[in-house]
Amino acid sequence: MSPPEPVRPDYGGASLEQVVPALVGRVDNAWLPEPARSAKTVVLLVLDGLGWDLVQTHRARMPELSEFVGGPITTVAPSTTASALTSITTGLSPIQHGVLGFRIRLDGDVLNVLWWALDGNGRPPDAFRVQRHQPFLGRTVPVVTRREFRTSGFTATHLRDAPFFGWSTTSVLVEHCRTLAEAGHPLVYAYYPGVDTVAHEFGLAPPYLDAELAFVDALVGQLRDALPADAALLVTADHGQMEVGDHWQELTAVQHLVNGCSGEGRFRWMTAMRGRAPELLAAATDAYGADAWVMSREEVVDGGWLGPGPAPAVNLRRLGDVALIPKGPVGYLDPAMPREAQLVGAHGSLTAAEMYVPLLAASGRVG
Repeated sequence: MSPPEPVRPDYGGASLEQVVPALVGRVDNAWLPEPARSAKTVVLLVLDGLGWDLVQTHRARMPELSEFVGGPITTVAPSTTASALTSITTGLSPIQHGVLGFRIRLDGDVLNVLWWALDGNGRPPDAFRVQRHQPFLGRTVPVVTRREFRTSGFTATHLRDAPFFGWSTTSVLVEHCRTLAEAGHPLVYAYYPGVDTVAHEFGLAPPYLDAELAFVDALVGQLRDALPADAALLVTADHGQMEVGDHWQELTAVQHLVNGCSGEGRFRWMTAMRGRAPELLAAATDAYGADAWVMSREEVVDGGWLGPGPAPAVNLRRLGDVALIPKGPVGYLDPAMPREAQLVGAHGSLTAAEMYVPLLAASGRVG
């Protein structure tokens, strides 16, 4: 059997960062599912962690979503929430907006983007320093997401100044979307994190993920029941999933060459000791090359994996020297974040299971 090939993001094409530009008329929208092209209002529902592979293999327990039209598109690299959600809202690739992973290098420290905390316990940066591009290409788009996200640094990074409608139960999520659609907003952005949360804690095997997918499908049906016929529900995701279980590996073979790590377990950046980046690349290739795509920073950036160039210099400094990108169900541990080994399901890599996400649409059912 030939080794798997990494899935290249289709930047500029049928890719996650092009969804909002297509919806607001900035780029051609012919590749969007038809209900989203003709609707007066589009509710863009991001189901965190619902990769295309899950949609395909669990169609029997998702009858509502099975009625939608559309298909798979690629997410961005790394296939992780911080990068992908920022790409959705800004319409930019990770190398352009600068949110280059779950944990990024910043001024000699490492910023946990989702927790908005520095490894060194210093004062976290202002969100505008990290990501300066306006969400939704400057349009006023209401955002329906978890209530507790209102004051987070990551919200300020990828949803800055958008009208915020918080929910604490999914019934409120549905009602927010209904009232915003009835008010005539052309685009409504909604976010639900449950699939990703369950996959991280319990993995991809029954019964927990199965129950969550059935719940999500019911939520999709409730949203269609709440939306008028001239509105469309457009469903996508930020990434898919890979079951890692207890296959987390320490970087023992190269630790004498590593001055720090960033990224995530399935797109692990390693920063070399001063002057030893070539040695680290060679040693990592020798130790991990059978199980991972091992690339230098130059290979990742010049190869366009993080998006088209030219890459802003400030964003290049947020990367390490060598990337470990697993081909199979394994994760590489950062000594500064051992808790990552508790994740049963994970994501971030360039496998098909993580890189392909749904883009599916259907019209509302009221009227």
